[in-house]
Amino acid sequence: MSVGERLPGDPDLYFDAHLFVCCNRRPDGHPRGSCAAKSSEKLRDYMKARAKEMGLQHLRVNSAGCLDRCELGPCLVIYPEGVWYKIETTADVDAVLEQHVRDGGRASNLMLP
Repeated sequence: MSVGERLPGDPDLYFDAHLFVCCNRRPDGHPRGSCAAKSSEKLRDYMKARAKEMGLQHLRVNSAGCLDRCELGPCLVIYPEGVWYKIETTADVDAVLEQHVRDGGRASNLMLP
């Protein structure tokens, strides 16, 4: 058995996808920066509204504290796949929602290593 592996008898998933948007805020001038200082909270709010507008169901968009990648951010991670994205604009959010969540593919140009 490995972490993330579903076992027989596990309850059904409550959400098909869980999107965690880093909304961590560090002090201004911090060497690592912070996703919140790069507008991640506005992007998270947009993502929530846009997912609803698109009729996407069985997903949850959540704020996350530090995801430890703020110098690459603003960033988000989608589970259960564990795929990381950098989102800087509402167009980036649209691409992730359309290509990853709706279509089941990847927004490869936005993926973080």
